[in-house]
Amino acid sequence: MDKRKVEFFVPCCIDQLYPQTAFNAIKVLEHLGVEVNYRPEPICCGQTAFKNGYWDEAKEIGEKFIEAFSSSLPIVCPSASCVGYLRNHCQNLFHNTGLHLEYRNLKNRIYEFTDYIVNELRVVKVGSKFEHKVTYHDSCAALREYGLSEEPRLLLKNVEGLELIEMDKTDQCCGFGGMFSMGFEPISVAMTRQKLNNALATQAEYIVSTDSTCLGNMEAYIKKQKLNIGCIHIADVLAAGL
Repeated sequence: MDKRKVEFFVPCCIDQLYPQTAFNAIKVLEHLGVEVNYRPEPICCGQTAFKNGYWDEAKEIGEKFIEAFSSSLPIVCPSASCVGYLRNHCQNLFHNTGLHLEYRNLKNRIYEFTDYIVNELRVVKVGSKFEHKVTYHDSCAALREYGLSEEPRLLLKNVEGLELIEMDKTDQCCGFGGMFSMGFEPISVAMTRQKLNNALATQAEYIVSTDSTCLGNMEAYIKKQKLNIGCIHIADVLAAGL
């Protein structure tokens, strides 16, 4: 498998709300000598449908996903949430079906963005420059489903001018949880408040994460409460100064 040539999967949230993050992730990969194959048509992994009980719809979406990424190339995605779902839950839809082997093939070659850079390309210093104090948020999906923790931190610590300050209880949920934030809004808001209080205590200028959905949730709270901190995806940090 040629690790210097990849398929690039843009998750729905980034495609619709943070397109610059996708461009910056590609910018970083190309800077590291990777040939990126990006398909402009939008495509979804089906995670939202699956986690809300719409398995038939999720399977239909999953079939289209497997067909779209049917090459033998590695697939890189700037969302630990989407990749965590594709690796750990999507198999429930295709076990003992006609796409069982195709799914297993896809599962073994899809990577979260920072995991691919650190563990496949063997790079920890991208050459970025971001002169700000930041704190890192471990998304639930990244930490608990994907097993991602040290890789993004290694990359951040090697960004010129960046100071990484760990917040208290960094592994606590930000309160988003997909539809959880809508079905249990008061609990979600309380969790977000606690997360932001921990982040503000570090006096960081930005909260960095691998998941744009978490960042979007915290950003909405920050804007409503007029807090003095920003949110930024790690791909945007790593693209700075290149």
